[in-house]
Amino acid sequence: MVGPPYDCVANPLGAVRLTFEKAVGLGSETPTHPSAFNGKDWGALEVFRNFLFQESGLSKVPILNPKTLRWAQHNSLVRYRGMIQDMLGNEFYVGAYKDGGSSWRTNKFTDVSQYPMESPSDTCIWERRLLYCIPVPGHSSWTEPSCDMDSNSSSSQSREKRRRMNDEDGDPMDLVPEDEVKSSPIAKKMREDGHPSTSPEPMDLKTASSSSTMSMFQFDDKDNLPCLVKIYDSPESDLKLNDVFEFIGVLTFDLEFAVEKDDNDELSNGLYDDALVHMPPNKVPCLHCIVHRKLAVHDFLPGSPIMEPKPHLVKEIREGLFLHLKAVLGYDGVAAHFMLLHLLSKVHTRVDDVAVGKLSLNLIGLNKESASVFGTRLSETFKNLLPFTNFMPLTLEYLNSTSLAPKKDYQTNRLIPGVLQLPEGSHLMVDETQLESGSLNSVGIENTKLLKNLIEFQKVSCHSVCQNMCA
Repeated sequence: MVGPPYDCVANPLGAVRLTFEKAVGLGSETPTHPSAFNGKDWGALEVFRNFLFQESGLSKVPILNPKTLRWAQHNSLVRYRGMIQDMLGNEFYVGAYKDGGSSWRTNKFTDVSQYPMESPSDTCIWERRLLYCIPVPGHSSWTEPSCDMDSNSSSSQSREKRRRMNDEDGDPMDLVPEDEVKSSPIAKKMREDGHPSTSPEPMDLKTASSSSTMSMFQFDDKDNLPCLVKIYDSPESDLKLNDVFEFIGVLTFDLEFAVEKDDNDELSNGLYDDALVHMPPNKVPCLHCIVHRKLAVHDFLPGSPIMEPKPHLVKEIREGLFLHLKAVLGYDGVAAHFMLLHLLSKVHTRVDDVAVGKLSLNLIGLNKESASVFGTRLSETFKNLLPFTNFMPLTLEYLNSTSLAPKKDYQTNRLIPGVLQLPEGSHLMVDETQLESGSLNSVGIENTKLLKNLIEFQKVSCHSVCQNMCA
């Protein structure tokens, strides 16, 4: 049995372009015009769904995070788990074009053309959505899948090649210690259906970019990796703000932004989206999404055999959890019962403004000394039991200076994130023992009202930012 002529992980664009050529009937007497596939799939999605879910290929796709980014390859298939923090609108791009041989090619799931374009008249302009995603706020460390992959000879050769290139460059700032580099499951060099690339970047820039990913990306927070996700052919109702998704798609470094733009290229300049100016490629990686799926809290639980919820098993689990909470709370059985009910509660529905099913819990009788002990115990317990948990140390300075609610800036059409921009299923622990007498400014008063509404209604409203417009 002959396998596919492409590697879905190492060369996903090969699968995209091969299915596109079949769909448009490349070389046939009755070809199909690419405009027929505007906003539609031509068979590529079926190939990847079959590979990921029917052939158990999902486990072979690396998860994109700060650790795996050290060896992730340009134009390879990766998956990213994160929360949609902002929706940046739509972007127009050249979805299909004619190459020098008058054959139709596609730019779907990439930003760089494989071949030079003949003329703007022989192109199809398509549209895609831009999402700015971040790791799920407050996610516990045990929810992160293991990134360890088995090494092979090809990956060893790839690492050795990168080491030699770094040695030749002689730049000590680009060197990565060998013991910090994870072995890559994507060992093969990128292939584009055997065709040579005619990308306009200089050869030395392309080589450096593909050989050392860490030199391309520089992050302010080493533990959190944001990602610009580009969505194709998906209804807007499928993706909502603050939802948590797993995006599977093609990782690109947006190399065209690393070089000077060609002022004579009227087509690319006209379609250039200024939203990306604020997200340079050395700050935010880009993922061209092929498949996405919404994740719930239980999707972050470690894989384990599914047990039938028999009454005696449920009783044993409940009793063990109760005893654990009782020990954490100083052997206070009443507090442990309420804490267990609190952890099991969730908003099932809303009737007018009433959140049905919520049970906010307020533990009183604590001072600074006791809170430092029980607060630390509770915080660690929540991190061990819950996938998403957040801790807020409430002080006057914090209330008067922190932006808790997200704000919409209509002048820039961007969402300014807030501390309480959290996904569904998040747990919030607020420490009030640090509060002292003092005055609240306008920000503090707004934050106090917001916390009151959050406890009562279990939701946070987004505010708008008003700025003076100069004539």
